[in-house]
Amino acid sequence: MVLRGWARLDGQVLSEVQFGTLVRERPDGIERVEGEFFFEDDTCRARDWFGVIPGSCPPGTISCEGMPDLRIAPDPGESTLEEAICDAVELRSGYGVTALSGGVDSALVAVLAGLPCITVGFAESHDMRHGLEVASLLGLKCDPLILDDQTVEEHLPLIVRLSATDNPVDIGIAATQFFIARFAHDLGHERILSGQGADEQFGGYSRYLSSSDLATDLDRDLHGIIHQVERDQSIAAYFGCYFSLPYLDVRVVRAAHEIPAHEKIRGGTRKYPLREVAKRYMPVDIAGYEKKAMQYGSGIWSCIRRLARHNGYKTSLKDYVNHLKRVE
Repeated sequence: MVLRGWARLDGQVLSEVQFGTLVRERPDGIERVEGEFFFEDDTCRARDWFGVIPGSCPPGTISCEGMPDLRIAPDPGESTLEEAICDAVELRSGYGVTALSGGVDSALVAVLAGLPCITVGFAESHDMRHGLEVASLLGLKCDPLILDDQTVEEHLPLIVRLSATDNPVDIGIAATQFFIARFAHDLGHERILSGQGADEQFGGYSRYLSSSDLATDLDRDLHGIIHQVERDQSIAAYFGCYFSLPYLDVRVVRAAHEIPAHEKIRGGTRKYPLREVAKRYMPVDIAGYEKKAMQYGSGIWSCIRRLARHNGYKTSLKDYVNHLKRVE
């Protein structure tokens, strides 16, 4: 019997034994279980409603031998966006660490959680400088992991294998998540709070500025994020950790869905509703700050390009990635 992540019913956090008992004795109750989890024993499997924790059954399902399949559909009630975000973070704030890059997504999670933070990147990278500055302004403890080319090169073959992709951009993102998870593990943390999912729900990517159908694009990207989540969780699992994602909590997804797409980008300002919430918890300049994607802000993307050139792959990063697959 194993329960990965966390599960909660009627205000009570469930142990593995309690979850197993619930499956067999109160199958109607398990439909209301919320959290980020995958449960498995000899006869049953269950996975959280969004599929934040990978597992061998579809997201939001319970499957037991000899029993009809059930859906997991927690219904915590309607709330404002601010209430939803605060509740989602509070549920995840009992232990762990927050991955802080300094952008509004992770900064809001960090200040609400009040947990220790970690920042990963090269010494002079944007995320390292800005993440530590934001932590200081918000009064948060933040440990930095300073990367260098040698460290990244040493671990890239493993990162490529864990990522199961040859897309260089995906490898850049995966490498950042790899070092976040590794650092969290080294500091003794299992749960890593992350700001993932905010861009897809509130219009954070620059491409949304020229979208001809923003609502459709946001919906597509939110449903597609599960593949990114599975990649990142596979990497975290290598270190015995998992990423906890408040913005993919059912409360936040529901509240974000109620906001019309055209209100998510105003006057060229992306993630407008999220920034309005953030202004109540941090200085306005932090809430309004526009930052680079993690692979660029951490300096890891530039490092991978340098390593590719150094190893003779001057024109094709994809060829360099395929070379890394063959490295023992």
